[in-house]
Amino acid sequence: MEPHHTGLEAELLKYFGHSNFREGQRQVIETILDARSALAVFPTGGGKSLCYQLPAILMEGVTLVVSPLIALMKDQVDVLQNRGIAAARLDSTLTPSETASIYEGLSSGKLKLLYVAPERFVSETFIAKIKRADISMLAIDEAHCISEWGHNFRPEYLRLAALAKKFRIPRVLALTATATPAVSKEIREAFRIGKKDHVQTSFHRPNLALHISPVSADRRLDFLIDSLKAKKPFPAIVYVTLQHTAESVAGSLQRAGIRAKAYHAGFANDVRATAQDDFMQGRCDVIVATIAFGMGIDKANIRSVFHFNLPKTLENYQQEIGRAGRDGQPSHCEMLACADDLTVLQNFILGDTPEEQALRHLVDHLLRQGDEFDISRYDISRTTDIRPLVLETVITYLEKDKILEPAGLFYATLQIAFRHPEDRVIAGHKPERQKFLQSLFASGKRGTRLLTIDLEASAEKIGESRERILKALSYLEEAGDIEIKPSGLRHRFRLLPRAKEQNPHEIATWLHGLFTSREKQDLGRLDGIVQFASAPGCSVRRLLNYFGEKTDSDCGHCGRCRGETASPLPKGADADISQADVEVITNLRAEGHAALRAKRQLARFLCGISSPAVSRDRLTRHDAFGTLQAVPFAKVLEYLNVCL
Repeated sequence: MEPHHTGLEAELLKYFGHSNFREGQRQVIETILDARSALAVFPTGGGKSLCYQLPAILMEGVTLVVSPLIALMKDQVDVLQNRGIAAARLDSTLTPSETASIYEGLSSGKLKLLYVAPERFVSETFIAKIKRADISMLAIDEAHCISEWGHNFRPEYLRLAALAKKFRIPRVLALTATATPAVSKEIREAFRIGKKDHVQTSFHRPNLALHISPVSADRRLDFLIDSLKAKKPFPAIVYVTLQHTAESVAGSLQRAGIRAKAYHAGFANDVRATAQDDFMQGRCDVIVATIAFGMGIDKANIRSVFHFNLPKTLENYQQEIGRAGRDGQPSHCEMLACADDLTVLQNFILGDTPEEQALRHLVDHLLRQGDEFDISRYDISRTTDIRPLVLETVITYLEKDKILEPAGLFYATLQIAFRHPEDRVIAGHKPERQKFLQSLFASGKRGTRLLTIDLEASAEKIGESRERILKALSYLEEAGDIEIKPSGLRHRFRLLPRAKEQNPHEIATWLHGLFTSREKQDLGRLDGIVQFASAPGCSVRRLLNYFGEKTDSDCGHCGRCRGETASPLPKGADADISQADVEVITNLRAEGHAALRAKRQLARFLCGISSPAVSRDRLTRHDAFGTLQAVPFAKVLEYLNVCL
């Protein structure tokens, strides 16, 4: 029996220490407790997580929480466990024994919240476990990722709606901070959420002062340094587009006497962790970061957010400025707007679109494998030169079109580290098992520290089943004799009857059309940023209207409302292809790199856009990589099509 809505404040105080709900929270929670699905569109920092955490505690069964970020899952689970709430997370960092313990809690009903990444839903083991569990709710964070035409589409999210229906999960709570009206409609339709159960609170944050400062590329760094020194709006986040920009800007700030650090995905994990921890603990005043920084960062007193480069979309901009002033205190958000940034942003969009020939190669490969097959996405990405996210999107489209279906995943190889001498590990068993272990270890490939076992090859070599090998190794790991690191992830699929009715080349043409449409839409979003940054009138009002929040009055506190004049964004002269560049291209072609045969591949390389094949052949170290980074991708591709 579900709890009555009266007394919710008492439960809120009991479990979370708050005496009142924020705007929208109670309405969402009541909808969930009434066994209906809901969509919560709250701004960043608006209290979305409570909307599923409190109902999860009050309802029978377990709530599955889908979140794309391991760090965010870990933080939320730690907080809940400290409050005495039975919560856990399933992710790739757990040991087999930890995973087994979580599954036991799921099946016994002890768990109230289980956090998982969306990729978990292709695991046959996980699917089998949740089939038998009492699932009361599916909560989907970052739900805008389900939208094929949204700003941050993640193909694995497309499976969630079908799975919710298949497993008859009684209610779904979709949560997002960046849904336009069109994306909200798409989410509601996918999860059959009634329009009355779409709860959206205002995106207006009166404590955030939005400023747009047109500034040329050559003046931008000095402008930022002067602003930080004069106002000292610390702690501050400075967002940039490229990793090397993060490092160069952070270095310039340090030389100007500002405590700054760089943060981007290219750094080693420990370097990123140190930079984040220094910023969170106040040992660093400014973090200069790509968009890799910020998701799940719970720092309430960020006083300013600067966009050193143009943001990719208005959705990104809304999410990133939302990290300022979560404590309600006045905070400064400033965009240093320069049209020179468009070249790099456009190049990334255009460089992501796969060639039709590459799609043909991929579809041919998938549809000619047999009724059931397995693939390494990593290997296929490198051989077809299709980026991993694009490859995953292709596979998801094929699933959606009933051409193939996922049938689980497995690891092809295991790397084994012995915690005790190998002969001692073997000696602790009966003779028959000793012989089996000796044969198994002898079948592997020995390195200086690790023993690598190819499961299929070892099974064939020693005449044992893959299942027996896995069971034996798992036993040794649980006993503390060895440590296992799986690798070589492979995904298994089944071809559906519809696959035999389809022409692979027609499928590839259809897919290419989809990616071309996405390309146009993404370029349109970039145009939207330029229009926003150069338009007269209230910036807040314009932003609210974009997210479907109509208001007839100006905010009164943004830069435009306070008299800052709108103007076209500064732009330097477009870079062109020089005679020296032509010689570089000629020499590069003469080298005959397989990864650069197609003109689009070559254009990407010259514009400094990496690809799986370029990474495979280590061509990012080539002197010609990024030679034409300042030249628009379309111009480079046009030159190659005409002149080569």
